[in-house]
Amino acid sequence: MPIHKTDFPGLMIIEPIVLEDARGYFFESYNQKIFETAGLNYNWVQDNQSRSTYGVVRGLHYQLNPHAQAKLVRVVAGTILDVAVDIRKGSSTYGKHVAMELNDSDGRQLYVPVGFAHGFCTLVPDTEVIYKVTDFWTPDCESGVLWNDPALEIAWPDFAGAQIAVKDAALLPLSTLDSPFTSGSE
Repeated sequence: MPIHKTDFPGLMIIEPIVLEDARGYFFESYNQKIFETAGLNYNWVQDNQSRSTYGVVRGLHYQLNPHAQAKLVRVVAGTILDVAVDIRKGSSTYGKHVAMELNDSDGRQLYVPVGFAHGFCTLVPDTEVIYKVTDFWTPDCESGVLWNDPALEIAWPDFAGAQIAVKDAALLPLSTLDSPFTSGSE
């Protein structure tokens, strides 16, 4: 299971080895020994799953300390554009993002460390996303950045009428954020 570092310290792409035959496919989506070797030694405490129709945008979310979360994101049905925005003060990639397609056919995953706002949009109907987190969801620690903040320059798909939760549409742009995260806190 190759784990690839990105230009964003701490953000990694996991590419499982998919074994296919006439019956379908099999792959390991998580292997503690391999993850620990890559420096991803976490106690995953909660799995989350969402199902969304076409054109749904979820995010850009993060949780505040003391319940900040790292995430391991994968798609079990459909395709998403997955986005992680670096919000760590002092980071050379602060305010920049990684955007990549994740789908149900290749098993790729995105590891999103603490200090990133995370979100995705669904590119096909009936898309299901599963992600592991390193801390429990805590409503009082929920926060985020406005998904379509022009300063982020995220190339979201050109679909009419993106479906956004009311609370996500009310998030503020990055320029208003006094981030609680610093570079090196990953």
